[in-house]
Amino acid sequence: MATALIPPTASSNLQSPALSPRRRGWPAAWAHRSFRMRLGVVVALLLGLLPVVPGFYRFVQARPGQPLADPLLDLLPVQDHSTLVFSLIYGAIAATLVYLLPRPQRLLQALWAYYLLQLLRIATLWLLPLEPPTNLVILHDPVMDRIFEVTTQPIVRDLFFSGHTATMMLLLLAGRGYRWRWAMGLAMVAVGLLVLVQRVHYSYDVLAAPLFAWFAYWLAERICQQRQQHAPEL
Repeated sequence: MATALIPPTASSNLQSPALSPRRRGWPAAWAHRSFRMRLGVVVALLLGLLPVVPGFYRFVQARPGQPLADPLLDLLPVQDHSTLVFSLIYGAIAATLVYLLPRPQRLLQALWAYYLLQLLRIATLWLLPLEPPTNLVILHDPVMDRIFEVTTQPIVRDLFFSGHTATMMLLLLAGRGYRWRWAMGLAMVAVGLLVLVQRVHYSYDVLAAPLFAWFAYWLAERICQQRQQHAPEL
């Protein structure tokens, strides 16, 4: 008889885990035409980059650039840390995807931020042709090397700004929580230092990367303003 004191709606909420905010995130988001439209547009735009980016990077590689003086690099050793760099990056991507997949609004913002980041990097690479630092050690990415077919002629003039460091910053921004921010922040610093030790980038490329990533994430938030119309996601 005690259950009769509980309102019917409250009782059904207690008994139905499917009604928790995280469980109903995708159905609630998908019910909005604006969400479906923004998701479809950003997926199409990202797919549209696939045939364009390889040719652009070949153009960047073939174009002569300007070498830069970088006193910070002179203080660092020269070592190959390709395996560690991509272990950190791909591990961080996997952890972020696990976090974002049940949270459609944040996933949508992260996708837009990544697309905008690619546009910003294409613009800066086109505007600032640079020669790589001396003593460069080729950074071998087992995934991207295969996609962009750069195993025979590595791309080394894609310098300003550091895409590896910027990607780590985006992953930091996409998550929530003190521990997440600390873990991703440390991983981002490690990746930034390792690409400097490998002479893949100038220190200017690495230091500027988080600023561009933050700007891309901020722009993505403006595009995804409809998020407050949906149920909150934790």
